[in-house]
Amino acid sequence: MEHSLQVKLLSHSFADREIFSQTSIECKTGEVIGILGRNGTGKSTLFKILFGTLKPNNIALYFDSELIKNSADFNHFIGYHPQEIMLPKGLRVSELISIYIRDKNSRNKIYSAHGIGNIQNERVRNLSLGQQRYLQFLLVLNLSHHFVLLDEPFSMVEPLYKDLIKEKLIEYKSNKGFIITDHYYLDILDVSDKLSLIKDEKIIPVSKSEDLVTLGYLSNQSIIY
Repeated sequence: MEHSLQVKLLSHSFADREIFSQTSIECKTGEVIGILGRNGTGKSTLFKILFGTLKPNNIALYFDSELIKNSADFNHFIGYHPQEIMLPKGLRVSELISIYIRDKNSRNKIYSAHGIGNIQNERVRNLSLGQQRYLQFLLVLNLSHHFVLLDEPFSMVEPLYKDLIKEKLIEYKSNKGFIITDHYYLDILDVSDKLSLIKDEKIIPVSKSEDLVTLGYLSNQSIIY
């Protein structure tokens, strides 16, 4: 069954600085929506608003065309992989999986993912940063939410984990929708079905990668694939 997530009339400001002004974004299950933008344009702020941990000046969020009136309920429909590692460092990987993932089939999917079997008895603090970020990604991916926000999943991870993340996005998007942002724009272009750029307080749809030069996100010398 296809599900939809619609954000309308989003406005937000910090002090006297406007971050978003009456802007919108939409995602459906089966889609990966890539969000690009320069530092300070509001990418992480957008995700915190959608997850319900930051209250905007105004927002209308619809799940399957039904208005979700309480922002505290946003995370009932939306999972969030933040930039920071939020995993308890003293727990073993197997303990984390048991605590966060209650569904047996979902737990098995994590254990069968590349490399997890080799580290299941390790404590999180003993894992490399790339392993920690990949583990956190897998945990969020296997929650029951229909939509997932991924904030810089490709940052500070080696190429192997980038490839694994891309493979999992393709595998899981049959029944989930993803909104993803990262400064590694080529990785975003590689996985996204649709692309948008945050600029001038708006979320602007981008029809082709060359538009990123026209909109001032990339220089004319940038190589676009």
